[in-house]
Amino acid sequence: MEECACLCGVGSSPGCRCRQQCQGPAEMAAAEEKHVEANAAARCCAGSGGIESPMPPLHCSLQDLPVEMLMEIFASLPGNALPSLAQACTKFHHILHTDRIWRRRCREEYGVRETLQNLEKIGMSYREVYVKLFPYRHILGLWQLDTEDYRTLLNVVVDGLCITGWTYGPSLDTHVDGPLQFEPSFRIRLTERKSATVECMEGRLRRPHNRHMQIQKDRLTIHCNKTDHRKDLTARLREDRELVLGREDRYQYDCLAYRRLYLPPSHPDDLIRPGLFQGNYDAFGLKIVMLSFHGKYARVTKITGDSIGMLEIHLMRRIQLLEGKIFRNFKQLCRVVHEIDEQVIREQQQQQQQQEDGTEESEGHGWQRPAQPSVGESGAAASEEQPVPFVLPVGVRSIDQNYPRTCRMCFYGVDTVTLSGSAYRKRFPGVFILFDENHFGFTWLELKYFILYGRVQNTFQNVEAPSPQAFLEMLKDIHSEPP
Repeated sequence: MEECACLCGVGSSPGCRCRQQCQGPAEMAAAEEKHVEANAAARCCAGSGGIESPMPPLHCSLQDLPVEMLMEIFASLPGNALPSLAQACTKFHHILHTDRIWRRRCREEYGVRETLQNLEKIGMSYREVYVKLFPYRHILGLWQLDTEDYRTLLNVVVDGLCITGWTYGPSLDTHVDGPLQFEPSFRIRLTERKSATVECMEGRLRRPHNRHMQIQKDRLTIHCNKTDHRKDLTARLREDRELVLGREDRYQYDCLAYRRLYLPPSHPDDLIRPGLFQGNYDAFGLKIVMLSFHGKYARVTKITGDSIGMLEIHLMRRIQLLEGKIFRNFKQLCRVVHEIDEQVIREQQQQQQQQEDGTEESEGHGWQRPAQPSVGESGAAASEEQPVPFVLPVGVRSIDQNYPRTCRMCFYGVDTVTLSGSAYRKRFPGVFILFDENHFGFTWLELKYFILYGRVQNTFQNVEAPSPQAFLEMLKDIHSEPP
């Protein structure tokens, strides 16, 4: 990536011939200026019988702008667009060798926070750092371990002058408001002059050793030449979470496959800001879920854990709180939810029958999102809703007793759970409880169990979906069985 001396190592233009013998910058600029002058002369002579016009039309060129203004413009452009500008003229070529431009691109695109003083000590420039990072730009962000046994989270970031992959490790003692706990999984050093190697940082002895990485579309595969990762990770799961894995032979941790995760896009009419939340499902630690909004529905998708499931909240089926009295009468709460559940099942059966008969088209129930959300409550309305007292109904269990004592809204919801390695799905109707901007909960009526979710406070980079459709495709992929 660094063999090109004229900045075309990070996305050269189609006309670049830097691997061959080419003209110097000055000759290229002179040829370009002659070409511009010839075109201007032709335009002046056109329509005048070949007589040159004494007053050529005035024009403004980008080259006429001050250097400081050009530096500001170039620094705001994507880094892979700058090599083409460098070939336009000698002035642009010299300006684009200014390290201030590449420092901004490194910070905005990759999150590099290294100081220029540290780079000077090792003899590197920000342009060289950008060139080093460019081949690995597609692995930065969030990834989910693609396995049918236990799914976990991988966060790949630029850490100083290294690219580090951090694996999420659930904590037994952390409250839902605590930060996520991460352990290093692999590292790529950017200071190496030759092609960088992927160093594995897992295993019982934690001694770095080489890994092979393969990047495909929304897929990341890491193969390690150390074959005892399977035993190491299984032992760590037992030690940290007291979880005995019954199918050790199905774990192949010397070859890990990940799928890319995008964070959900936000809309002004969303009930609260979507994103990642964590909750205490059981005694084995916190698990991560993703809250997203889809018009009349909201979805809570499980990201980590040993089960595949989706909690669907029907935002058009709100449950009246009756100033909090609904929580004190569990039988009444169950009766209200069961009535809504029966109505939902009947409507879905009728809709399915109409679709089979060809009398009605699908309304987009499921993954699609209407252009204008149909929810009657907006995010502003949810924040202005007067809170009412909240208590766990008698007989309902919960691991987390430190839950908010007031809530704002309740909706009917249904949780569909698929255990790992099984095609059997179980649906659990219940109550979705909105406490505030950063907390919500769900009560399984059949199981008499309540889970509190708190917003993940960690910040992540390179997690925006390129399009709404790409985010929906990712959600479908999460609910599919791993290959």
